[in-house]
Amino acid sequence: MVAAPVLEELREVCQPHAKLASRNGEHWAGRLYMRRLSLRFTRQLVRTPVTPDQLTWTMVVCGVASGAALMIPGLTGAVLAVVLMQLFLLFDCVDGEVARWKGQNSAAGIYVDRLGAYLADAGYRAAESGVGGWLSVGIATALGVVLLKASTDLVDVARARRGLGVVDDESTRPRSQGVATVRRLAAAFKIHRVTNGIEASLVLLVAAVADQVTGGIEPTRWALGALAVITWVMVPAHLLSILSSSRLR
Repeated sequence: MVAAPVLEELREVCQPHAKLASRNGEHWAGRLYMRRLSLRFTRQLVRTPVTPDQLTWTMVVCGVASGAALMIPGLTGAVLAVVLMQLFLLFDCVDGEVARWKGQNSAAGIYVDRLGAYLADAGYRAAESGVGGWLSVGIATALGVVLLKASTDLVDVARARRGLGVVDDESTRPRSQGVATVRRLAAAFKIHRVTNGIEASLVLLVAAVADQVTGGIEPTRWALGALAVITWVMVPAHLLSILSSSRLR
């Protein structure tokens, strides 16, 4: 078998600084801990015939399964959902790293990766309703998550149709001083992060623990309500942020 590459050499190719430093291109959990773990998985996987697309589909399965895990009542389902969502994040890191090392980047891989993000986050939010019995809340939150993701991706679509390049971090800054101030305040509290499935899974785990302590499901219902409200506050706020920036110029 081919010898595993040296970690430093692997990191230089698979984890380019420009990507990790990008505010919009890298999840905070990736920078904090997952990229350290993923590189060790990648080091072994690049020695095998496994393809980046296979890893991306594994990511999709983990994300969808995380939502399905919430159908298991009580703390067990919440813990399993967190574990599967962390595996989703791991494979989301590993598929790109293997693709860079093997030189197997493809439009199909990028498409499936984005599709997986939609399915994982939106499906997880719809599944949340099964925890507290709030079907309409879960579906509404899932719709809000889809709109948030779509509004971001549509920036790339609009720019491509105008013959413009990929947007950089500088272009995301609002031109309006008022909008910029509100955005900085929102960023300081990091409340927007719970619109992602990874953070939402952790919130629901805490709520499930509180359910165990109180003997009811009120903590989970409060958590579901808060996640729904935050998501729908973020939808118009995100749209305003895009339109007030230079991303579409």
